[in-house]
Amino acid sequence: MRTILVKVKVLSVFVLVCFALIACSQDSSKKSTSEEEELVEELVSEELPETFDEEVTITTVRHVGGDVTFKEGETIENNVHTKWAKDKFNINLDYLWTTSGPNDAFTTKIRLALSSNEEMPDIIALRDAVDQDLIDSKKFMPVGELFDAYASDTWKAAMEEDPSVWYPYMRDGEKMAIPILDYAYNGDTVLFIREDWMKNLNLDAPETIDDVEKIMDAFVTQDPDGNGKDDTYGLTIGFKNALNTWMSGADWIFGAYGTIPNQWNETEEGTLENGSVNPAMKDGLATLKSWMEKGYINKESGLWDETKASELFTSGRAGIIAGPHWLVDWPLPDTKTNIDGAEYRAYPIPTGPNGEAGRRGTAINNGAILINKDADPEVIKAFFVYQNYLFDHYANPEEGGEFEHGFAEGYDYVLQDGEASRDVPGGTIAAEKYSLTFDVARIPSLQLETLNKLANGGEAETPFERKVKLNADVNPEIYEAAKIVIEQKDLAMPNMFTGAPTETQQSRGQSLDKILDEGFNKIIYGELPLDEFDNLVERWKSSGGDELTKEINEWYDSVK
Repeated sequence: MRTILVKVKVLSVFVLVCFALIACSQDSSKKSTSEEEELVEELVSEELPETFDEEVTITTVRHVGGDVTFKEGETIENNVHTKWAKDKFNINLDYLWTTSGPNDAFTTKIRLALSSNEEMPDIIALRDAVDQDLIDSKKFMPVGELFDAYASDTWKAAMEEDPSVWYPYMRDGEKMAIPILDYAYNGDTVLFIREDWMKNLNLDAPETIDDVEKIMDAFVTQDPDGNGKDDTYGLTIGFKNALNTWMSGADWIFGAYGTIPNQWNETEEGTLENGSVNPAMKDGLATLKSWMEKGYINKESGLWDETKASELFTSGRAGIIAGPHWLVDWPLPDTKTNIDGAEYRAYPIPTGPNGEAGRRGTAINNGAILINKDADPEVIKAFFVYQNYLFDHYANPEEGGEFEHGFAEGYDYVLQDGEASRDVPGGTIAAEKYSLTFDVARIPSLQLETLNKLANGGEAETPFERKVKLNADVNPEIYEAAKIVIEQKDLAMPNMFTGAPTETQQSRGQSLDKILDEGFNKIIYGELPLDEFDNLVERWKSSGGDELTKEINEWYDSVK
């Protein structure tokens, strides 16, 4: 205990020093408001070129995750994409530093760079909560006027599909970062069930939570894989990080009773409430507690993150997993690699006792772009030239265009007798992931609409539709999964609070979350009685939850 206390004190001192240094860096580097306004006015009065006569260098930083792969000899600093940007626009992409491994490696490096007042790059694109610290550092400029003046019509139309994507990056009415758009419904939950197990045990498709429970019971007690061992589970979930999470989550269980935890949901009165304190949570917790006691879910579930939990399914030991439609691309194919004859199929999320159903709804923003307030005007223009071109020509490519078949021949496709194929020697390389904004450019509504069209027998008529079909045909289970997402789109319950952290969130957010998270885990594991839920909610409210709810609703009233 003494060692722990010493570590906490040292950490507290470190955090205080970091914030002091950040505050100093803000004061020392702050450009006057009038200078910033003059720079923006000067910029927006100029036309964007198609390319640059003189070389322009954009400095940036990047986390290179495990999903980013390269051909031999190429790196994030030197690859087909960096060469394309140079040849196409005379733009150099200069990475000041990169990180790899766990995502928190990038977070740590950014925080250290802020605390030591390091020079920031011209452009930072990131998918990380540290974006709020970067905005508050005052090292980056407002982007609203720049976007209005420079963004192409295609990019603007994509952004207008959901204007709330700007909310997390607003400060005093100003837009401080450009949202990175993702495909709509891209993380919404469906169920994937081992279809070969269903056939082996002659089970019917589930429609209700009770149906799911009967299937799980059969998966646990009737040896669905026929190996003669008592070694299978009904469902794999991992709630180390949250009950409402992107894969291996339990959102659909709570949705069957009328709430989604770990987010802010709209009530019938039009206000926002923390879904974790809704009385319906009690029914969801009772269900999970029961499933834990009956052995339908693994005792380690509370210690597992999303990926670790998925391994119980891909190793052939669990029969159900929840997650986005694209799990059929990763990680579910590992199931077929690991188990001969394995099959899985997407199913709709089930209804609860009162006929309700709900799932986590996902926003169409997946990251943000910040522009250094000290960036050279030519650099700022270069970024918009680059990104406009990708929205205009890659997001929904034209017939005969350079992106008609994919990002780069020999990487994500090859041409065989004039036809595009994914049979790339050595395997496909997702070169689009090298782009400054991770996935090049996405029009939110396009992907699921296309998959749904193809799932319903429509022909692939455009380059985008042909590309989607080419990818989907590799793992055709995605068609049914996408169709289910669209058919159940009215059940999606997105997090309705998307603004910057409130005062109470910043000061007491972690302690408030801890009250509920630790208490819920103990209820699921039987260490606390179910009725303790009411006491946890009261503790949460009196410890700052009521004040937080007030702040959240003040924000909601200001934007809705």
